[in-house]
Order: sequence, then structure tokens, then C-alpha cells
Amino acid sequence: MTDERVQTAKSSAASTARQAADSKWLERMARLGFVMSGLLHLLIAYIAVKLAWSPTPENADQSGAFGLLAQNTAGKVVLWVGAIGLIALAVVELIQGVVRNSDGGGSAKDEVLDRGKSFATAVVYVVIAFSAISFARGSGKSSSSQNTSMSGKLMQNTGGRILLVLVALIIAGVGVYYIVKGVKRKFHEDLVEHPGKAVEWLAIIGHVAKGAVLVIVAGLVAVAGFQKDADKASGLDGALKTLRDAAFGPYLLTLMALGLAAYGAYSIVRAKYARF
Repeated sequence: MTDERVQTAKSSAASTARQAADSKWLERMARLGFVMSGLLHLLIAYIAVKLAWSPTPENADQSGAFGLLAQNTAGKVVLWVGAIGLIALAVVELIQGVVRNSDGGGSAKDEVLDRGKSFATAVVYVVIAFSAISFARGSGKSSSSQNTSMSGKLMQNTGGRILLVLVALIIAGVGVYYIVKGVKRKFHEDLVEHPGKAVEWLAIIGHVAKGAVLVIVAGLVAVAGFQKDADKASGLDGALKTLRDAAFGPYLLTLMALGLAAYGAYSIVRAKYARF
């Protein structure tokens, strides 16, 4: 009886989630979230190109992009609307986490992995949304300095340094996931129809570029943990600056920026073709 009750409760939760997922309002807001994600990547790419060829005060990460938008009233409106869209995307991910495998068709392992992925993605969207709101309100902070500060605290003991290395492994895993998703064209699973060859190539290049950047971020975080150097764990901004300082750095960074711009353009197009 206990198993039957659990299954009944899961089916009821899935049914409620499906009803919420059918909300046209939620779907429209979530599509705005993809547009905001695309705009964010385009702005980061713009800052990265500036960083490649001349000194720039902006951080080449989401805080730098949000800072650019927060410079005027129109940009702040975009931040507020984009934050609402990102929160809607988080809600959609949570709903999908409930619906996935609710019919018992998948294995328990697949169910845990799928729901864990949905929950983690939802958390990321919420964090980005609240960062956007902070900049819209004029209280935004540099992501780079926050990452460095947090890493510095973790490095004060062995457990914290081990945690940093584990975080680096997770980030590397996500980076590899994006690369594989791009190369094998698995992003088609996220779309209701083929978006055309041009958009497909934007998706391929964009996913590979984003994955490569995350792998670099992971490497820096791991090095920071091993060397007890918090400055190396500065996130995306640090990764792009490391790339700039390498041999042929400006050219490599420009190529990476173009890749991130491709991902941004794909995200905006995905707003139209996204599968919910």
C-alpha cells in the first residue's frame, strides 16, 4: 500500500505540474528568459573583444554585462523584464523535473539524474535573475571579486580546498557536456523543429565555445585550490583574461568571443523554437 500511495502522490504531483506547464503566460515569460540569456552572452562577447585588444574597466562576465545594461533607465527595464523571464525558466525547469519519468517509464537512476539536472539548472537561472535584479536596483557586485572572496575563505582549511577541487570537477563536467551537446547536435532535443542550417551552426559553435570556457574556468579553480591562490578562482572573467595572456591570446580570445556571441544568438532564436 505504501508503494501505491507513493506512486499516487507522484502521479498527482506530475499532473499538477503538467497543468502548470500548459500555462501560456508561463511559456511566454520563459521564452523571454532565453532572450535574456542570449543578450547576456552577446554582451559578454562584446566585453571579451574589447578585453582582447585594449584595456577595459568591465569584467568579462555576467556582472560586467549587467553593469552595462544598468547604466541607463532602458537597460534597467531590460534587467527587470529579463529577471522575470529567467525566474519563469527556473519554474519551467522545476516543473519538468517533476514531470520527467513520472510515468515510471525510466530507470530510477535516470529519474534522479534528470531531476537533479533540472533542479541545478533552475538554481542557476534564479541566481542569475537575482543578480540582474541587484544591478537594476543599483546594488550589483562584481562576480569576479565575489568568487575570489569566497574561494579565499574556502582555502583557509583543507576541507575547503578539497571542496574547491570538487567544484572544479563539476564545472569541467558541465563544460564537457556542452561540448558534446554541440558536437553531437543534441540541442535539437530542446527544440520543437529544425531551426535551419544557419541556426544549427550557431548552436554547434556556441555550445562548443561555452563548454571550452567552462573547462578553462574549472582548470583555474582547481589550480587555485591546489596552490592556495584565490585570485585564480575568479570565474569567467579570470578564464578569459588567462586566455588573453596566452600565446596569440588576443586572437584566441576574439575567437572565443565570437563563439559566445554565437551561443547568444542561438539562445535568442531558441526563444521561438524551444520545447516546453
